[in-house]
Amino acid sequence: MSIGLIGKKIGMTRIFADNGDSFPVTVLDVSNNRVSQIKKIETDGYSAIQVTYGVRRANRLNKPILGHLAKAGVEAGAVIKEFRVESEQLNNIQPGTKIGLDLFEVGQKIDVTSNSIGKGFAGTIKRHNFSSNRASHGNSKSHNVPGSISMAQDPGRVFPGKKMSGRLGGVKCTVQNLEILRIDVERDLIHLKGTVPGAKTSIVVIKPGVKTKGKKA
Repeated sequence: MSIGLIGKKIGMTRIFADNGDSFPVTVLDVSNNRVSQIKKIETDGYSAIQVTYGVRRANRLNKPILGHLAKAGVEAGAVIKEFRVESEQLNNIQPGTKIGLDLFEVGQKIDVTSNSIGKGFAGTIKRHNFSSNRASHGNSKSHNVPGSISMAQDPGRVFPGKKMSGRLGGVKCTVQNLEILRIDVERDLIHLKGTVPGAKTSIVVIKPGVKTKGKKA
């Protein structure tokens, strides 16, 4: 239960340490995060901060959303996300307040959530990272296939959830404990060590690491 930021994946590059080591990093744009609503236990039953990110034309939004954002005095955004917080964290935050990179620091571990790249229909081997069959010694037309699924007369059916061919990617996923290597306050950019789910320009949500809360990175 902590405040996070909404951003956009710019792409990947690399940065060099003082000793010459090269680190692959993902660059995220987290500019112009603004508070669109404050939810309190007395009025809403729980405490949370609603944040909007990006810019969208007013004619692309319906009137209830436009009225909701106008009430908070913020520009129409492309994404709206809630962050559950403790009641004490709402004291110094008002609708319309901009949230910046001061929430994070270099060396901190964070969790990043986004939609992975959709890869369409994929076979069983590729989709579940199985090993294929042998390539020679009598194997004919049965190389990169799943083989028997062990559903004979008993039980006579395929159990739900059986790992078989199907759509690969395009699902919401979270990568935990990514380290912040650099923060560009002037351009509202954050550099994370490693990869982040999704293609370029994908919307991402970053929050302090759950498994490292209260611990030093």
